[in-house]
Amino acid sequence: MKRGGAFLVGATSRLLPLSIPFRFFGAAIAFHLLAWLALLAGSPRLPRFVGGLDWPLAALHLVTLGVLVMTALGASLQLLPVATRQPVRSTRWPAAIWAVYTPGVAAVALGMGLGRPQWLGAGAVAVTLALLAWAALLAANLRGARGMPAVVVHGWAALGALGVMLVSALALAGQYLGLPLLDRPTALALHIAFAAYGFMGLLAMGFSYILVPMFALSANPDERQAIASCALAVAALALAALAAFGIAPLPLRLAALALGAGAVALHLRLMLAALRTGLRRELGRSFTLVRIGWAGLGLSLLLALGVALGIDAAGTPTLWALAGIGGWLLSFLLGMLQRILPFLASMHVSRSGKRPPTPSALSAQRPLALHFAAHLAALAGLALAIVADSPVLAALAAAVGALGAVALAVFFVALWRRLRGGTPPTTTTPAKPPAA
Repeated sequence: MKRGGAFLVGATSRLLPLSIPFRFFGAAIAFHLLAWLALLAGSPRLPRFVGGLDWPLAALHLVTLGVLVMTALGASLQLLPVATRQPVRSTRWPAAIWAVYTPGVAAVALGMGLGRPQWLGAGAVAVTLALLAWAALLAANLRGARGMPAVVVHGWAALGALGVMLVSALALAGQYLGLPLLDRPTALALHIAFAAYGFMGLLAMGFSYILVPMFALSANPDERQAIASCALAVAALALAALAAFGIAPLPLRLAALALGAGAVALHLRLMLAALRTGLRRELGRSFTLVRIGWAGLGLSLLLALGVALGIDAAGTPTLWALAGIGGWLLSFLLGMLQRILPFLASMHVSRSGKRPPTPSALSAQRPLALHFAAHLAALAGLALAIVADSPVLAALAAAVGALGAVALAVFFVALWRRLRGGTPPTTTTPAKPPAA
């Protein structure tokens, strides 16, 4: 029985230059702070926000495109060649993708926040082009993959969901420019389902089959059950798509939620078994965030049921966005990011021939502790603000979230400085004794 991380044998030969994944992760951390600041600017309208170009919408997309997708791009470009035992195909294309995608996200957010449809349209085109280029790289990697069939299946499914997400996103942006491709309710329903549960959800689940066993030092999850979970998720998305086009919307949405709940239950069963049987039991605050993310996923399905049934008590749609995007995806990815960053840094030190520092030696723990507390307080504060319809609570929660984002940025800068400044004294290779 193979344990997670077995694919790391010889992995240093399949590493990108550290500056490439780190530029994606650094941009994600910067957009994380900007998202909380945008939410602070839009806090008067946040508790009952119903859509339209405004700062709450900009904050949402700074999280989804700027943090979640940016992190997924950086992780996939580095981790998949390592996990699937393939050489890095290109270093120029990842750098070019970042150079197009990053200003595209900024333009989308500014266009939404300032009410500038032209900026939104230009940013949407840039983001689409960058994601299509990334999809081509991912597809090439998946075609040549050796092993990890569950991860490969999730990758292909995520690419399919990406296509629907991009078409629906362009349709929504086009409406502000007088270019309707789909009617707004259809495009919005497709975009929500295929962005959160489709593209990002399938990527998060697929990467979990790499990362959770690797960090917990557990056996790889059963491939057949993981593929079955993916099949249930894809079936749920297909039903949700039919419902978005007005085909028996309520029955199909309820069926989609039931299938989605089955996919999540099977996935979480595999993840919890990996944590329970792993050789490394103490995984710290980062995996507490991961567990909170899993709880947010389950809560988001319950709130999605409320939305499908038309329940609007206490801002149900807004609470769904908080649970699904903030509670699930953001908590999960930030927890994983705190593990991935020092892990990759340590691998790169070993590539240089030096004795690598442990990931914990590269991590500044105080900023991470502050971020952990602020992140949870901000999510709780936003939930209270939505239930109480309180802009003041929303502003306070956004300010606390921004404080946590600053702490996470301090962690990232400290990690980079320690890495560039050499390994800590306790981890350097001992000097040879003088000759007799």
